[in-house]
Amino acid sequence: MNSAPSFRTLLILGRVSNLPTVWSNCLAGWWLGGAGNFPKLPFLLFGVSLLYTGGMYLNDAFDADFDRQRRPERPVPTGKISEPLVWRLGFGQLAAGIFLLLFCGQLAAVAAFLLALFILLYNFSHKFFNAAPWLMGFCRFWVYIIAGATGAWGLAGWAIFCGLALAFYVVGLSYVARRESYRGPVPFRPLLLLAAPILLALAMNTGSFRLRALWIAGVLIVWVGRCLRPLFNGGTGNRALIVANLLAGIVFVDWLAVVPDAARWLSLVLLALFGLTKWLQQFVPAT
Repeated sequence: MNSAPSFRTLLILGRVSNLPTVWSNCLAGWWLGGAGNFPKLPFLLFGVSLLYTGGMYLNDAFDADFDRQRRPERPVPTGKISEPLVWRLGFGQLAAGIFLLLFCGQLAAVAAFLLALFILLYNFSHKFFNAAPWLMGFCRFWVYIIAGATGAWGLAGWAIFCGLALAFYVVGLSYVARRESYRGPVPFRPLLLLAAPILLALAMNTGSFRLRALWIAGVLIVWVGRCLRPLFNGGTGNRALIVANLLAGIVFVDWLAVVPDAARWLSLVLLALFGLTKWLQQFVPAT
């Protein structure tokens, strides 16, 4: 066993190809919270990133025995990193993330602690708890709460509702991800949750705002349809690729949340984050 894991091993453990979707969550929630407070933005982005990668490390730590049987290519079963080190790095990143988010305000810090708790609950239970995708969904919800609390206006209804819509979307994709290792049929009812951001956007936007939302909703519909087409055509498809593409689609969910009132630069940044996600997924597996 290598005494010092390679940089690539650390990237794979952290699923860093998905980090741009975390940054888009942060930017969307921050914008819906009134933006501003720019000195706090680095603490928000870096702190939440550490919570995400720490959670991914702990996912491999909790799943070490399962991976030895079902996913022997993962870093722990292959001996590229020791299991005790993964535990230490995972908890260390969670602690560091919470510490950094203390600088975003008291509410953000409390929400960061709750996010860390949900991360641990999910990682502990997701192999035997059928409703675990809901825990995963609400991990992303807490990101919106943290980010909204960091904005100049503080946490408001838009950040909460859009965070819930994102949570439902993540629950839907998580049900696909649960079948990645077991190869069983994907339940279609949970996939309806992928439409939650679209329904919210149409319900909460009126006039010219609704027209803008419709354009981005169309983009999200086309992307999700493209992702799920292999399943609807009666095949199993490449589950890992389907999940990776749905994860990238999180950026479109964030774009839909902010587009009615977003500055042009924010839309461009979100599009760049989508491209960055897909580019990184070529080198670091998303799942």
